[in-house]
Amino acid sequence: MNTIRSLQLMQYGGPDTVRIADLPAPVAGPAQVLVRVHAAGVNALDWKLREGYVKDAFPLPLPAVLGIELAGVVEQVGSDVSLFKVGDRVMGPLGGLGAYADLVAVDADKLAVLPEGLSMVQAAALPVAAVSAWQSLHLAGPLKAGQRILIHGAAGAVGGFAVQFAHQAGAHVSATALGSHADYVHGLGADHVIDYQTSQFEALVSDIDLVLDYVGGDTLARSWSVLAEDGVIVSTASPAILASTPAGRRGLWFMNQPDAARLADIARQVAAGRLQSQVAAVVPFEDLPAAIERSRTLPQMGKTVVDFLR
Repeated sequence: MNTIRSLQLMQYGGPDTVRIADLPAPVAGPAQVLVRVHAAGVNALDWKLREGYVKDAFPLPLPAVLGIELAGVVEQVGSDVSLFKVGDRVMGPLGGLGAYADLVAVDADKLAVLPEGLSMVQAAALPVAAVSAWQSLHLAGPLKAGQRILIHGAAGAVGGFAVQFAHQAGAHVSATALGSHADYVHGLGADHVIDYQTSQFEALVSDIDLVLDYVGGDTLARSWSVLAEDGVIVSTASPAILASTPAGRRGLWFMNQPDAARLADIARQVAAGRLQSQVAAVVPFEDLPAAIERSRTLPQMGKTVVDFLR
């Protein structure tokens, strides 16, 4: 039996609860393609799943293979698939778990072809962060030029794309980030960057139409005070927003939905240099457990990507 490497969560807990283990090689179902994974993005969801923080919302049969997005080459095509052929370079989210494995069977409708000029590592940084940024930015309604937007976690992978999309739409963008990341966030298009270690954002901004909360916790709680009368907070970090939204306020919980067409458009913009995609670190497969832990403890600019061929 052919086997493949995978990174599995054995039980809920700390860094020692994930380990590299062999699995039987999968096959593509009728509506799937089998992808030889070349690179995969590391996400905050990895450590949140590991720690058990979202086990009530996302109960897992353990052990479970982690990873939610990938880039690679099609090795097998299901009988009902006409969009792809063997040898195509593809990227996409899984809409579930399992990307940290050498071979992954993926629903074909979740994938997009890599444009020319985009590497596998660059592509693996896009499916979740870029599409999440776009969707969360538009969840509360259409953007308008001049709209006042506050983005928390603006130097992270999702926040960095949200700053760029909001700037492209003509919004006035305020952002919170580490002071050492301020130049980077300004370069993405933010009009005002607040160092969250030295300043209280609620003392510096007000009448905000839209808050994008990619941080959660106390940051979310303090954000209600800066909203305009009809403003809204969209959170990707705290599902508790649905129960904790103050009376008379509007708070929305966002969950990413795969969108292959949007992903393909964003990838073309990155390849053409119209959007920046910051890869903070590239690690080998063997370093994945440590990389997941670093994503929990160390703020970074952009995304960590695991290179399966490194």
